[in-house]
Amino acid sequence: MFAQTSDSLTVKKNEKVIVITDSLLPKEEYNPLAPAKAAFYSAVVPGLGQVYNKKYWKIPIIYAGMAAGIYFYKQQDDDYDRFRNAYKRRLAGYTDDEFQGISDDRLINAQKSAQKNKSISLIVTVAFYLLNVVDANVDAHLRQYEVSDDLSLQPNFDYNQFNAKPQYGMSLTYRFK
Repeated sequence: MFAQTSDSLTVKKNEKVIVITDSLLPKEEYNPLAPAKAAFYSAVVPGLGQVYNKKYWKIPIIYAGMAAGIYFYKQQDDDYDRFRNAYKRRLAGYTDDEFQGISDDRLINAQKSAQKNKSISLIVTVAFYLLNVVDANVDAHLRQYEVSDDLSLQPNFDYNQFNAKPQYGMSLTYRFK
């Protein structure tokens, strides 16, 4: 009475499964640690997070920004030392410095200006470093972001035949599955 018959155990062998993907790009498996790993790589060696994300074109921009900041820091530091040494020599009674004809007040202002520019150069260098880390993190997040036709924003243009004027519009479409 409860026994299975041979008819209920037959298996269909000719079934096919069709999988349709909604994206042209191959899907990567979601890795929640990828953004943290990219940020860590960029924090250790600037540009390594961009290599991890395969965005090689950003590396020269990062290094150029950091190099420019370091270059201007060094230049302003040398200028500051020159102004300071000349002022100190004048206070000691020497008059043979390289800034003949410039008053002591101008040397003090030049020192302050060089110190301020030194600080700005340091801030620019640190900003490029931090931008490198943030860019690697955000880029790793966006690499895993799925883009599909379920959410689309499309412009709409239609020609009104009654008053012979164009009609412009925008449609936002969200499809539930």
